[in-house]
Amino acid sequence: MTDTDAEASAVDPAAPEASLLLPPDSRDGTVVDSSEVSQDGAPADATVALDMPADGVPPVVQTERGLLEAAAAIAAGEGPVALDAERASGYRYGQRAYLVQLRREGSGTWLIDPIACPDLSPVNEAIGNAEWILHAATQDLACLAEVGLRPRQLFDTELAGRLLGLPRVGLAAVVEHYLGLSLAKEHSAVDWSTRPLPEPWLRYAALDVEVLVEVRNLMGVDLARQAKDGWAREEFEALLDFTGPAPRVDPWRRTSGMHKVRQRRTAAVVRELWEARDAIAQERDVSPGRVLPDAVLVEIAMAAPTSVDTLPSGHRSVRRYQRQWLDAVNRANAIPEADLPPMTLRSDGPPPQRAWPERDPVAAARLADTREALTAFATERAIPVENVLSPEPLRRVIWSPPHDRSAAGFAQALQGLGARRWQTDIVAPMVAAAFAAHPDE
Repeated sequence: MTDTDAEASAVDPAAPEASLLLPPDSRDGTVVDSSEVSQDGAPADATVALDMPADGVPPVVQTERGLLEAAAAIAAGEGPVALDAERASGYRYGQRAYLVQLRREGSGTWLIDPIACPDLSPVNEAIGNAEWILHAATQDLACLAEVGLRPRQLFDTELAGRLLGLPRVGLAAVVEHYLGLSLAKEHSAVDWSTRPLPEPWLRYAALDVEVLVEVRNLMGVDLARQAKDGWAREEFEALLDFTGPAPRVDPWRRTSGMHKVRQRRTAAVVRELWEARDAIAQERDVSPGRVLPDAVLVEIAMAAPTSVDTLPSGHRSVRRYQRQWLDAVNRANAIPEADLPPMTLRSDGPPPQRAWPERDPVAAARLADTREALTAFATERAIPVENVLSPEPLRRVIWSPPHDRSAAGFAQALQGLGARRWQTDIVAPMVAAAFAAHPDE
């Protein structure tokens, strides 16, 4: 239990206890079997459509006065706060939030327009130390932080579903599993930058937070029953520092169709075209793929045009921005041979696993033993192997082991690579055993 958690529990009596992620009415030792009941007490397989929020669709908050009213209502509410955010991925440049949804017992559901109200810090202050409940938190935490919303404790229902070994962990699947309710997701990929937002979209958005508290409570019971509550607590605490994925090195290399590129000069053309497209997309505030699809970008690079007339046709943006594309090609052609980008980036990690048996058969045997033990553990505890430990830190610590090859030494090395303590408690003894079974030759 961290100092932050201790303060949160002291300030908010409805906050979850650190030792067990149980709902308040389950902490007296009475545990409800979440697999047997739904929201209304019906059998879990009696699926009922959840198509309208209990309190109706609230209006969208678009003024400073409305924001302060929302903050006051949320502050007067009780217990955790369910949150969600809608972005316009595929339509707009970047990952900013275009709608924020919140629901708390006693305050109801609030829909807030973060474009009209870009500073939601009054809502953040209203939430205070209360627990956030999100589904797939890593998708929303960064865009929520941009508008001033930062959790002090949270519960991620998608991650909890993975730890619990649910066969499907999308929000609709989790809601159906626990509450027997069918949650429509037909508006998940719409353009949320649209104004005004259509009423069906707002209804969908409100429903995304309608039952998150109930789901969280039942998941907390299951985590405690399966003795995975401590695992979940560590995972959720780690998310408090999440600020978004690390920037990619040479993101242009992920252009779809790069496998067709065989020469460094052509790779340089792809890079210059990618950067030109990104600048246009940022200026227009549209998704780069809407400026020019990857396939056309690679087509231009492969064609090696020398004039506007030799640019490939077939996409309106080729002609609309023909001067930018040709300038990008010319910039790439002017790069000295020695400065051309390499076809592949040198990795600081271990070689591909398929090369291990030939390059270091002992390391290959150690990895095989560890993975066998890890798979057996994951199968027995009904949890995906990658949630016990992702493959990359495991490969790194086996290929380049620490000087101390005890379980404690491997635990320290794995934690240095980002593994949580609960993960190293499980995996480090497996790695140590594999090293003992396959000593250096």
